[in-house]
Amino acid sequence: MNIDNYKPYISGETMMGPNSARLLAELFDKYPLTLAHDDMILDLGCGTGLTSFIIARETGARVFANDLWVSAQDNKKRFAKWGVGDQVTPVCEDANNLPFEKKQFRALISIDSYHYFAGNRGFFQEKILPFMKDDGVVLIGIPGLKDEYAGRSTELLSDWLGDDAYMFKSPKLWKELIGDSDRIGLVKTWEMDCFDKAWDDWLATNNEFALGDKQHFEAVIKPYTCFVGIYIKLTTPGCV
Repeated sequence: MNIDNYKPYISGETMMGPNSARLLAELFDKYPLTLAHDDMILDLGCGTGLTSFIIARETGARVFANDLWVSAQDNKKRFAKWGVGDQVTPVCEDANNLPFEKKQFRALISIDSYHYFAGNRGFFQEKILPFMKDDGVVLIGIPGLKDEYAGRSTELLSDWLGDDAYMFKSPKLWKELIGDSDRIGLVKTWEMDCFDKAWDDWLATNNEFALGDKQHFEAVIKPYTCFVGIYIKLTTPGCV
């Protein structure tokens, strides 16, 4: 994926944190998706729809762009403006109560959002897995805590994140939280390589939240945090 193709769409208005396009690019480069035009992808926690737009362009598949905080109507207008209105369906639903059909999606992608709602054991099996096709793929990129600081998120990050510090977990812990199932063939987690560039893009904007993050970057964010990549390959039950 060539991120330069999407620079006109990446701004302080479309980003809601460190550049989500950078995280998506690393996931796609590491685990490319080969999909048909009638395959369906769920972009879970799509924000302003930037990732959904890129997913649609890169895969050619149908995308359902779900976010609880940004209205479907606002995203619909953006998708139409960006020329993917017929390919991307905006949705505004809680990740704990998704309205989709069983085994509807060939792939699920979640950028900078999964940590908000999925930090409990069993969430993936109960809330995500039912909607995934056998042999499907899940790609997740989220902020987290470096492995060497595992279990210390509240201690290290509270000055920056307040009561939300607990959401930041290490790659190893995220692998444990995904858990096991006869439909899960493989789970890999790692510290992503795009940390510096994704943060540089965000901190260069005049977004008020970026200005707040800038105050904590050198003392808290840079030394203790990372982006956690998660790859999950599903399989047919009984075939691992």
